[in-house]
Amino acid sequence: MPKALTLDDRLIDYLHSVSLREPEVLRQLRAETAAHPRSQMQIAPEQGQFMALLVELLGARRILEIGCFTGYSSLAMSLALPADGYIDTCDVDEETTAIARHYWQAAGQQDKITLHLGPALDTLKELPGPYDLVFLDADKVNYDAYLEASYKRLRAGGLILIDNVLWSGAVADESVRDPDTEALRALNRKLQADSRFTISMLPLADGLTLARKR
Repeated sequence: MPKALTLDDRLIDYLHSVSLREPEVLRQLRAETAAHPRSQMQIAPEQGQFMALLVELLGARRILEIGCFTGYSSLAMSLALPADGYIDTCDVDEETTAIARHYWQAAGQQDKITLHLGPALDTLKELPGPYDLVFLDADKVNYDAYLEASYKRLRAGGLILIDNVLWSGAVADESVRDPDTEALRALNRKLQADSRFTISMLPLADGLTLARKR
């Protein structure tokens, strides 16, 4: 059996050179976010492209995002939506979401994306759905609560995407016991046994779980 490859910088550069199709507006947003003190929170461009493909494959029109940051994931998914599609995105940070708004406007996507500023669990009480796709990329200690709230708002056959499930490898290091890591470990174990979903965890970027509602 061939040995599994580790995606070092050389292979990531090659992957981008032969596979990445990143619109210029997304490239500019990624470049601006790289200078932000919390730039590590931005998803990788190959993940954004993969999520856009999932939007197309699902025929998604209604998307819920929990955790917006500077808007790369919102914009990548919005560009893949049909003209009548929309995204409800939740965040608490006015500074980073101002960057997001700028790029949504620059890409002509501002009418497809509605930003809800405030704690997501409060916001979700006003967003009944149903949604075709949900992307979770916010505070990890609330991931389980976000999952359950999203499940209620997701159509049958819809998809939940859960980011950072490998957490830079910390989930596999039993010496790491901080609340975020413990929350991710618990969620990963829960999903493995959760018969409500068909799941696959992908070693894409920082780990991405796909959970399809049965």
